[in-house]
Amino acid sequence: MTERLTDAERAQRRKDLIEKDQRALWHPFTQMQEWLREEPLVIERGEGSWLIDVEGNRYLDGVSSLWVTVHGHRRRAIDRAIKQQVDRIAHSTLLGLGNVPAIELADRLVRIAPAGLTRVFYSDSGSTAVEIALKIAFQHWQLRGETSRTRFLHFENAYHGDTIGAVSVGGIDLFHETYRQLLFTGYKAPAPHGYRCPDNLDEAACGRRSLEIVENMLRAHSGEIAAAIVEPVMQGAAGMIPQPAGWLAALRRLCSDHNVLLILDEVATGFGRTGTMFACEQEGVAPDILCLAKGITGGTLPLAATLTTETIFQAFLGRYDEFKTFFHGHTYTGNPLACAAAIANLDLFDKERTLEKLQPKIRRLTRRLKEIAALPHVGDMRQRGF
Repeated sequence: MTERLTDAERAQRRKDLIEKDQRALWHPFTQMQEWLREEPLVIERGEGSWLIDVEGNRYLDGVSSLWVTVHGHRRRAIDRAIKQQVDRIAHSTLLGLGNVPAIELADRLVRIAPAGLTRVFYSDSGSTAVEIALKIAFQHWQLRGETSRTRFLHFENAYHGDTIGAVSVGGIDLFHETYRQLLFTGYKAPAPHGYRCPDNLDEAACGRRSLEIVENMLRAHSGEIAAAIVEPVMQGAAGMIPQPAGWLAALRRLCSDHNVLLILDEVATGFGRTGTMFACEQEGVAPDILCLAKGITGGTLPLAATLTTETIFQAFLGRYDEFKTFFHGHTYTGNPLACAAAIANLDLFDKERTLEKLQPKIRRLTRRLKEIAALPHVGDMRQRGF
């Protein structure tokens, strides 16, 4: 630990780590030419809402380590659950076997999920949760004999991850245009953006215009579209773009009317981030498929989950020789350590009444943001929960 080192030893250690970093490590979403010219922060520890570098300097973790540390760093209950699970088993494949934490967590997730979601498929990241959702939606229709349903409706400014399927339903050209030739094609609809609406409409009118276009697409391509996918309530990576009140519920009705599955990507918005356990609760919406990751383990270990309805699950059941199986799985699917951490994370939500205690904090944040929004050089203030 750096606190046992002298100042000179800390400085030398930092220098050595930076040299190794710049010699060997390739950072995500980072222009490495610029990185190699800089002296980056090297984080060694965390405490609550703080990051601590190798020299002992403290920094407020304002992005919750990419929206994951919902209870803060080094929460004893989650750390203890991981250590106790290590003493039992660190990993056992879920392909053809069960394990205790994966079973217990699946039961917990189904109990807190929106109504109708009854099955849990694990993976490792938000991107893979989305990838699984797309494949399940596609195969579901194939198994039901509606083989022309091969397209997906998605939205401008969307971000669903970096794997090929997830990029195919993304809508941020800066991230996605380079890979266009690798991607499958779908139908891209305008997402409501009250502040920068291309038709110069107010938020409500912009939302209605978006829904009109979605409805026209669903009508024009009836029988082609397997599912619509959207980040509910707030598009995150696009720049925190909120959807008008009622927009998500209206999208749910349109999907139901046109017999199209609705996939909600709550990788970023789930686990209290918007003030409710899942953002879709704020509109009373239950999807056909729900994608979860990020805050699921409280920021300790990689884990993701894709939840589906029983109707979707039933389409995959059959004799072995019918090959209706969902042929998908990862080596660390349902990893016991990660699932144990997720269970402890959910226990903290209950024990500490996390969602209840968030509400006054959200109101305070809203008041302070309104002060910033009143400044003459601030164009817009956007918020949903935290």
